[in-house]
Amino acid sequence: MNPELETRYVFTITARIAEVTSAGDIGTGVRRIIPIIGGEVKGEKVNGKVLAFGADFQIIRPNELIELEAKYAFETDDGAVVYVENKGIRFGPVELLQKLKRGEPVDPKLIYFRTVPKFETGAENYRWLMQHIFVGSAARHADRVVIDVHQVL
Repeated sequence: MNPELETRYVFTITARIAEVTSAGDIGTGVRRIIPIIGGEVKGEKVNGKVLAFGADFQIIRPNELIELEAKYAFETDDGAVVYVENKGIRFGPVELLQKLKRGEPVDPKLIYFRTVPKFETGAENYRWLMQHIFVGSAARHADRVVIDVHQVL
């Protein structure tokens, strides 16, 4: 019998983003900072708004592999604040990644974009977010990033 890993969809985070700031080539790639300026969280158990602070800190490696680390927070509809650290990678054909960099649309199915979000909160109703591992399947658009978050069972 082959071991299987099961997941369950829990919510979608749509993070609106501002213009990219680049710190230039740091020797191991190009450092970019992308402000997170709002958005929403929608799911069966979790709904709310992405707060207008935080950023995605990226390094674009010479082969165009993008390593990302986003830090931000969202507030649920019932007032709980949840801090998010989301690490991941984005990779695909160079010509498609360059289109994304220019803000042009690209079919998300053609780009590998996966993340591992970690959540922190003092709100009892949402403690379960700190007691499980989650993975995200993401898509980059010109003005937002959409992450479908799945709980690893």
